Amino acid sequence: MPTATVLATQQRDVATLALGVLMPSFRGTTLPADYAALLAEGLGGICLFGTNTAAGPASVRALTDAIHAVRPGAVVAVDEEGGDVTRLHAAQGSPVLGPAALGAVDDLGLTRATGRAVGLDLAAAGIDLDLAPVADVNSNPDNPVIGTRSFSADAAPAAAHVAAWVEGLRSAGVAACAKHFPGHGDTGQDSHLELPTLDVPLAVMAERELVPFAAAVEAGVAAVMTGHIVVPALDPDLPGTLSAPVLGLLRERLGFRGVIVSDALDMAGASGGRGIPEAAVLSLVAGADLLCVGPAKPAALVREIQAAIVAAVADGRLARERLEEAAGRVETCQGTWRDVRGDSPRHVTISPVSRGNAALDPAQVAGARRALRIEGTLPDLQGAMVVTVPTTANVAVGEVPWGLEPDAIARVGEEPPPAVTAAQAEGRPLIVQVRDAHRRPEVGALLAALAPAVVVEWGWPGAYDGGRICPHGWSRPGAVAVTEALRAAGWGR
Repeated sequence: MPTATVLATQQRDVATLALGVLMPSFRGTTLPADYAALLAEGLGGICLFGTNTAAGPASVRALTDAIHAVRPGAVVAVDEEGGDVTRLHAAQGSPVLGPAALGAVDDLGLTRATGRAVGLDLAAAGIDLDLAPVADVNSNPDNPVIGTRSFSADAAPAAAHVAAWVEGLRSAGVAACAKHFPGHGDTGQDSHLELPTLDVPLAVMAERELVPFAAAVEAGVAAVMTGHIVVPALDPDLPGTLSAPVLGLLRERLGFRGVIVSDALDMAGASGGRGIPEAAVLSLVAGADLLCVGPAKPAALVREIQAAIVAAVADGRLARERLEEAAGRVETCQGTWRDVRGDSPRHVTISPVSRGNAALDPAQVAGARRALRIEGTLPDLQGAMVVTVPTTANVAVGEVPWGLEPDAIARVGEEPPPAVTAAQAEGRPLIVQVRDAHRRPEVGALLAALAPAVVVEWGWPGAYDGGRICPHGWSRPGAVAVTEALRAAGWGR
């Protein structure tokens, strides 16, 4: 017999159902009137991005309260992975270690505690769903979009840490969404910009890509996010987000019964050549339930997507039953998330890690020390100059602070600044900070020209010949650990 939720869903019109499966985002730190109207009509949720969180945690809480006041059941989601990817701490950097650093420490208790710390932070901000953890196995060191967002290059440790992080997050009353199914780690392209291919046999996927997702499902993850990647072994034509065979693998092989969330549909890997409304229809047909549209979208686009879904039901491309299933699954899980986080009373205090001047958790700093890898013997760094080589971050990370405060900046394609040339002439050692130098030949060439005494590699630690410090990603605790190591070698700042 159908549940009350399913019966209620069936009685609503298609236009309302279409809104109920959408999770767009607007620009700014306050709720616009046109988005309030969408929420009042049944919009499924809101995904917060950097433009929504820029004013700090108190502003975020006011925003989420405004959203929930209009529609208590709306899902408010955010990408808060710890380490390099943070939305609540974009101005200063994450107060907790990222996945690669946690994987390097390989202490499941620390990973679980980190997930809980993130969850407490999000719960205090009124956020229901964290679009994390990353369950991708970063088996390709040249991956331009996963890298330090992954716990490991190997399936088993990645799976163990994914499960621990999910458990920690849930213990704080926030739901987790593992991503990017069926696995974005063995790709060499960024799906924000193009369409990657995961060209491996299904047997390899079963032993590598699927393992962390299976662990997440076993740990009770509420949602799984799709990846915009083509998997020829399952579907040679459509990316996973739009592919019934790929999403069927999640349902049938892994037995996942929660919400399938699409990665942002404005990414080239999903909507390139077809547009966002068409991508939305195809994703629903394939089996997705909640569609993330992307950052800073006008309400007019949401209406356009809604109309495309309604038209697809009318012309038979999208079965009404499939739309009802998706909307019903979102509503069922909304109830589950409310039960987990507690609605009465809602969290009302700003958590300690959200306070900009708060001291870092000593356990996070201790973990950063354990994650730190020093390759070779550090030379005497008395009088050393810190030089940053700036590089463009991928879209997921965004333009956020990273590295120690530099004394100088050396840019690829330009002559070294006079201060660096003078330091070299004086015989002062150079500490050069980079990100993912191994996959950027132009950065490697600059390093060869600078001949640094030591490199601090804040990205994924790929191959490098020379003295190097690897904190396994950027975070504020990581900065403490790197500073300590440099000072122990004589650096005076």
